[in-house]
Amino acid sequence: MLSEKTIKLVKSTAPVLEQRGVDVTKNMYSHMLGENPDLLNIFNRTNQATGLQPKALAATVLAAAKNIDNLGVLLPAVRQIGFKHRALQVKPEQYGTVGKYLLASIKETLNPPEEVLEAWKEAYGVIAKTFIDVEAEMYKTELWKGWKTFVISGKKKVNESGTMVEFSVDPVDESLKGALTKFVPGQYITVRTKPDNNDGHYALRHYSMSEIQGPDSLRFSVKFDDDKQGHQGLVSHYLIEKVNVGDKIELSAPAGDFELDKSLLNNKEVPLVLLSAGSGASPLLALLQEQLSEGSTERPIYWIQSNRLAADVPFVKDVDAELKQHASNYKNLQVITEKSARIDKQFLESNIPEKSDIYLCGSVPFMDAMLKHLKEISKHYNLHYEAFGPKMSTV
Repeated sequence: MLSEKTIKLVKSTAPVLEQRGVDVTKNMYSHMLGENPDLLNIFNRTNQATGLQPKALAATVLAAAKNIDNLGVLLPAVRQIGFKHRALQVKPEQYGTVGKYLLASIKETLNPPEEVLEAWKEAYGVIAKTFIDVEAEMYKTELWKGWKTFVISGKKKVNESGTMVEFSVDPVDESLKGALTKFVPGQYITVRTKPDNNDGHYALRHYSMSEIQGPDSLRFSVKFDDDKQGHQGLVSHYLIEKVNVGDKIELSAPAGDFELDKSLLNNKEVPLVLLSAGSGASPLLALLQEQLSEGSTERPIYWIQSNRLAADVPFVKDVDAELKQHASNYKNLQVITEKSARIDKQFLESNIPEKSDIYLCGSVPFMDAMLKHLKEISKHYNLHYEAFGPKMSTV
């Protein structure tokens, strides 16, 4: 239980953290990863280089400072981050390392009074315990422990340009066969690889499972993860260019809470909206299949995809077949930004009915834009989202 004095001191740092929080976290990661290179086996170097990870941690620290007297309000965000940590196999002792470098960075970057540092030291212990307790429950229920070896049993392009590939994988461990149907559509798996150009370190990435498969296999999709700044996706290029049928990879158990609201599966009055950009269509395809196999086929469905080029659109035939064969009330809207405007507030207002149940997935910039527009429209939507990047970077 934190004292009133500690709470007051931590809350007093919120304004400066709002201004300089990213400075604190960038400095922290620089020292921590430089002095503990083994942590490079966990942390995503691309997210470090682009600034997404420091931004996400800064948002988390700021939220904790503002709500240190009632951390319960942060539990939904803690759970989402906790799933990522469990998938990466983050352990309780690593919170001690992060805390050490975070506190040192607060001192070096902000130079607060000693009593503020002591307050943050006490508060960090409470914050870390909140995460550790949530993640402990997740470890208890994971489908398998640690990293398991899977064999690539299938590899196919899912768009015309070949920039996105779907992998089918089968477990080597016989005990997992028959158990893989327990994954929840919308979840992701985490791949552990060791590309030649990564200084001997592991590289871990999350990939959404793209289709509901049989009891002995999983399917996930990978898109070349390149950006306009010239950062080339280390793991996406390795998987698409180097890994083939018959090769083996390591996976941790499925994670995430991005899933359909089961209470609405048979509700014909609440439209289901599946809104994505690029590879964000992967988990939404699994959600679409679940709706059509487990719920009412008369429920209104709005499938909305945004891609730069027509050749980049993934799962065209799969989505078309699912909707035509199993749905009786649907719209399939494709937005090709090379030829037309990006999805904006007017588009969403015109094409999404009031009181819809909306599932949103895509890159962080796409998510930022869609969340902003949807909140401005405010038609009493139920909104669920999964960002391809650190979750708190969309806050």
